[in-house]
Amino acid sequence: MSAAVIAEGRAVLGIELGSTRIKACLIDPADSTVLAVGAHEWQNELVDGYWSYALEAVHAGLQAAYAALAADAAARHGAAPARLAAIGVSAMMHGYLAFDEAGDLLVPFRTWRNTTTGAAAAALTELFGTAIPQRWSIAHLHQAVIDDEPHVGRVHRITTLAGYVHELIGGDRVLGVGDASGMFPLAADGAGYDAALLARYDALAGSALAGPLAGMLPAVLPAGAAAGTLSAEGAALLDPSGTLQPGALLCPPEGDAGTGMVATNAIAPRTGNVSVGTSIFAMVVLERPLTGIHPEIDIVATPAGHPVAMVHANNGTSELAAWVGVLRRFAELAGTPLDADAAYRLLLDEAMTAGADADGVVAYPLEAGEPVLGLDAGRPMVVRGSESALTLAALVRAQLLSVFATLAVGMRVLHAEGVAVDRLQAHGGLFRTAGVAQRTLAAAVGAPVGVVGAAAEGGAWGMALLAGFAAQHGGDPRGGDLAAYLDTTVFAGVATSVVDPLPADRDGFAVYLDRFESGLAVQRAALDALPTGALS
Repeated sequence: MSAAVIAEGRAVLGIELGSTRIKACLIDPADSTVLAVGAHEWQNELVDGYWSYALEAVHAGLQAAYAALAADAAARHGAAPARLAAIGVSAMMHGYLAFDEAGDLLVPFRTWRNTTTGAAAAALTELFGTAIPQRWSIAHLHQAVIDDEPHVGRVHRITTLAGYVHELIGGDRVLGVGDASGMFPLAADGAGYDAALLARYDALAGSALAGPLAGMLPAVLPAGAAAGTLSAEGAALLDPSGTLQPGALLCPPEGDAGTGMVATNAIAPRTGNVSVGTSIFAMVVLERPLTGIHPEIDIVATPAGHPVAMVHANNGTSELAAWVGVLRRFAELAGTPLDADAAYRLLLDEAMTAGADADGVVAYPLEAGEPVLGLDAGRPMVVRGSESALTLAALVRAQLLSVFATLAVGMRVLHAEGVAVDRLQAHGGLFRTAGVAQRTLAAAVGAPVGVVGAAAEGGAWGMALLAGFAAQHGGDPRGGDLAAYLDTTVFAGVATSVVDPLPADRDGFAVYLDRFESGLAVQRAALDALPTGALS
């Protein structure tokens, strides 16, 4: 049956360009089961002081991920896709891709990870009366205006990475609601950008820009809408072999936050999710507006347009992964090599034998700046008191707790606002090791945490679901309700593992977090003492 779905062109493709991997996921839209997957690893690099990815690396990575998916489909089912019913593209949100009128990139892609827009973010927050984080596209553009960068007057359009890839493979110059909400504040109905704030910005920018900002931003489309079709050039880009044919429906491109919400069925009020990867962020769908402006919280939207409070930490699992890599190398030298999943399983199980506060060991996973902590740059480090024993268990547990520490700082703001959440759904590769990260996250946020079976597939699967939703209704967003589609078509009968916070874990994490925050003075001293380098 799966082979027929692929051979008959009924399969749906989701692609997500994450921080460390470009993933492709092929599903059967009838029941949302995964038919094939493919991935390509990549890394950002510092270009002229900015974290960036070359567009050539985007193109090559798309081809590599799709080739791996096609090979996986052929191996599993004896059929590689020649036609697809629908395609959806997702990527890291925010950032700055600026093009001139001829379509040429004006400056290298500036990603969400850069913390160089503090002045712009502060000025725009005051001007708009709503929090504008440093990651947002408008903050990047306005910082370029403040700095009088030579390219500013030539900017014809700006977009996100997902928007760029979507247009590249044949779609319109559009974004899904969720991705657009990280470029510029949306209107209250979520149907487009806030017109009053656009006018304020045009008045602020004056003659620095070539025209009104509204004309430079992608149009906003809701989940389920048609957003073009795969072109012949787009098909050849994804699949240079020539097997893949054009014509697939393209759904609105989305950000990784939105696809994470879809992949965890967390798009209704009082629901939320946590996405764990190179960065870590929590999304909580709001029942009512927040009462104040909080620099730790930005207001974005679900792919259906509902307001969401987002707590975003720039630094997630990269430092933990680096330590696992070191220990895997030791195991290899000792003659017992381990694959990554086995290493994580052994090390995380060992971590849970340490005290719930990591026995006084504190880790700072700060490879980049962390605005939630007031840090424009970071230095990874491990610190401990002289009375604290350094054991393998304590070291790994400190690293694990550090993954969620900054998130917990931001979540305190939502708790103080009285924001209610019945359960947080988690996804990301860290949750492939059953129970440990889930239990730690529950302690950090003080709420039950659920994990579904497809959690490790993450946003690529979520993006495929959005493409399937659009295909189901022929690209007419009025044809169905996204929440109902997820409840009845995707998650009906799906088993979810739920872990409640354990009192001992919660108390231990509180002690750890107190040490973590108290020790930020050491982090700031390190920024002054250690030479500037690739981690600044």
